Amino acid sequence: MTGRRRKPKHRRMRVVLVVVVSFAVLVAAGAGWFYLKLNGNISTFDAGGLSKNRPGASAAGSNVLVIGSDSRSGDNSSLGGGDGDVGRSDTAFLLHVYGDGRHAVAVSIPRDTLVDIPSCRNPDGSWTEERQHAMFNSAFSVGGSPKGNPACTQNTVERLTGLRVDHTVVVDFAGFSAMTSAVGGVDVCVPTDVYQGDLDPHRGSRGNLLFPKGRQSVSGQKALDYVRVRHGIGDGSDIGRIQRQQAFVSAMVKKVRAQGFNPTTLLPLADAATKSMTVDPGLGSADRMLSFAMSLKDIDLHDMKFVTLPWRYDGNRVAIVQPDADALWAALRADRTVDGKDAGKGAGKRGGESGAPSAPASRPTASDPAVSDPAVSGVTAPSPSGSPVTSAPPGTLSSGVVGGVRSADDDPCANLSYG
Repeated sequence: MTGRRRKPKHRRMRVVLVVVVSFAVLVAAGAGWFYLKLNGNISTFDAGGLSKNRPGASAAGSNVLVIGSDSRSGDNSSLGGGDGDVGRSDTAFLLHVYGDGRHAVAVSIPRDTLVDIPSCRNPDGSWTEERQHAMFNSAFSVGGSPKGNPACTQNTVERLTGLRVDHTVVVDFAGFSAMTSAVGGVDVCVPTDVYQGDLDPHRGSRGNLLFPKGRQSVSGQKALDYVRVRHGIGDGSDIGRIQRQQAFVSAMVKKVRAQGFNPTTLLPLADAATKSMTVDPGLGSADRMLSFAMSLKDIDLHDMKFVTLPWRYDGNRVAIVQPDADALWAALRADRTVDGKDAGKGAGKRGGESGAPSAPASRPTASDPAVSDPAVSGVTAPSPSGSPVTSAPPGTLSSGVVGGVRSADDDPCANLSYG
């Protein structure tokens, strides 16, 4: 049989899978109670806090901001340890779904990244002053609300990237834990033995072994511990933790795909997911969430990519590396993949065309000069002669960005720890 004859069969299989999952949802909706339960689970945040000066909507793909909240309020206290009722953001990534519906990339933004935070609305209706050179995760805490300020984080991401964020999703400790249990655990890899004291000495003896070295399946509290642990692995940085979080999300996507589209898997996951999320009003119903989820159905694991915003250390904070970051955001605005392919509508079926994304002229920032710290992602250190070796020129993605990409089908033990 020729390759030309196999493609229709592959497409028919995808259609069958879509029909199966659609049937499962229709059965749930027909039962009535479950559909109403999902709708009742969903919490939304007030979109009145979104900036009035936003990037324009684009036909080039869609963007979803995912924020991991580490608030200790409610059920999150026993899972996360510690106390405090102010919503805090411990991780965030911007998911860009390309216009062809067959590619996606999640760009992680380190929590300590120094950014400009625009004016944001407080819970009492007042608006803050714009702040320069502030930590990225502080945007989520504006106003001191237990649920955080997702609108402020969205405003900050739109200012940073020039991309319009179509939807924002906040996931808390309790919900994350429940989702990992709903899929029956997620396969992860730990590069070295990790002890209780590396995560939180208040939850037990510091010497207790939390994770043995190697592959293992985690769910519930253990899954939460895995994505939160920072110390005791590599250089103990948030960058290393981001790499492990990317590996975890990859493994979770792989697990759901492997189990197939069936009610036994999807309905408990849908229940856990809707309980765990606070979303923008545009995703505030079960059918809207289903519609978005179905938009991802044709993305193969290899074409689901993860990358970290180009960065370098600035003391104990993280500075953005230019022009590398601008080139990355420009690529997404142009709907080009990180390897330079055109993934706009109509391009994906041909696999896209080669070419480098264009980028705006680099903005002068503290991160623009040649970097002397060898601990850099996306930037080349000075040569042995002492002459500076600069980042890739505007209009191309640096080798550091491209080389740091993870695919959802990568080995879970690959590239786990910076340092």
